[in-house]
Amino acid sequence: MTSPTPQQPHSAPPAPGTPGEAAVQEAPTSYEETRIERAIGRGFIWVTGRAMAPYQTAVIRIGFAATWLLFLLREWPNRQELYGPGGPWNAGMARELLHGNHAFSVLLWSDSRSWFECVYLLAIVASALLMLGWRTRTMSVLFMLGVLSLQNRSVFIGDGGDNVIHLMSMYLVLTRCGQVWSLDARRAKRAAAAATEEGAAGTTPPRDLPGIVLWAVLGLGLAAAQVQGGYALTWFGHGPFPYVGWSLVLWGLWATHGLWWAVRRHAPGEPRIVLDTLAKLAHNGALLVIMVEVCLIYSTAGWYKIQGSRWQDGTAVFYPMHLDYFSPWPALSQMFGSNGLMIMLVTYGTVMVQVAFPFTLFNRRLKNVLLVVMICEHLSIAFLLGLPFFSLAMITADAVFLPTNFLTWLSGKLSGLRRRLFPRGAGTGTDTGSGGVEPETRTHSAGDGRPVVG
Repeated sequence: MTSPTPQQPHSAPPAPGTPGEAAVQEAPTSYEETRIERAIGRGFIWVTGRAMAPYQTAVIRIGFAATWLLFLLREWPNRQELYGPGGPWNAGMARELLHGNHAFSVLLWSDSRSWFECVYLLAIVASALLMLGWRTRTMSVLFMLGVLSLQNRSVFIGDGGDNVIHLMSMYLVLTRCGQVWSLDARRAKRAAAAATEEGAAGTTPPRDLPGIVLWAVLGLGLAAAQVQGGYALTWFGHGPFPYVGWSLVLWGLWATHGLWWAVRRHAPGEPRIVLDTLAKLAHNGALLVIMVEVCLIYSTAGWYKIQGSRWQDGTAVFYPMHLDYFSPWPALSQMFGSNGLMIMLVTYGTVMVQVAFPFTLFNRRLKNVLLVVMICEHLSIAFLLGLPFFSLAMITADAVFLPTNFLTWLSGKLSGLRRRLFPRGAGTGTDTGSGGVEPETRTHSAGDGRPVVG
């Protein structure tokens, strides 16, 4: 508890008629903050003073982008039947469904095969660049549009992992997911090092011509789609929020990116502090939503399982192990499924872990133990049931709760491995922003996120 502000000793009042009497009468009385006001002030600083959990958000950025990228590459031969004009779910049926549920998809802007190929290829490129951390603010928006467009085009294709990617792609737009382990972090570190060597620290940042060109091209593309009346591009219709259309959201993001660049270059004082504070607030709010979302996924899944009779008698895992569709290794599935004790332990253990996980967040050690158990469970699902992308999505969602100490330790190990494999490139000491421990980046982020997820 913070001690109250110490009071200054009171001096004896001057005699009437002396020169100091008027000054004493006009002097303002000292103000002492209450405990509630101090608590509110500390909370505001804690929420807006830093972008929390930079390593955890980097992990979920890399994980979700890699999962979606691998899925798109695996389904490349089947892309026309899954999401394109060659599938049984044609554009007219998709447009009628999306008109009812108010979903968004740029694929419905045109029914041509070339437009579909362009969108699919751009989704692959955006996923790869987001995974690498190149222009993460822009690539996170393009990644979201690619995920929404393809998944909403054929809503009957996918599983629970696709739903997680669907939600997380929108949350990533609001996060600063490129603070570490990204090409953006490495570029910022090199620019800071060059400015320090030249004695120009704190001066105006460089022009960033590639970013300007990318921003202008995307603005022209959005304007062309707006003029042609692209599907679902409304200002105040049904969008991601009630009475907030997709045109307002996309143009708002485009204008915000331009405003951030202009303020950072031409107004580095108070305007930049205000925008930086708002960005940190949005990042921390989106991070909280991601954590709550993961807890809701596990808690609802666990409580629904409790209500099922097959989960109550301990035989639920037996049935998918004997389905050909979920048996990539039939001999292994048969061996595992024939062990009644193992089936019962896995069935009851799954329910207990999923129900208990949200309540273990208040105990760091127990939470870390359950994280290991759930990650092992998803790895077994990927291997035994043949659901690799679902497991990758869920493991990535679990990673938001990984302790920062473990992630920094893992970063150091990977950096050491890279230096041994590529001694010439690692010896320069300029690439640590993308793979090693980044003290400069962590200083800029004002913390490692331990109070939230450690």
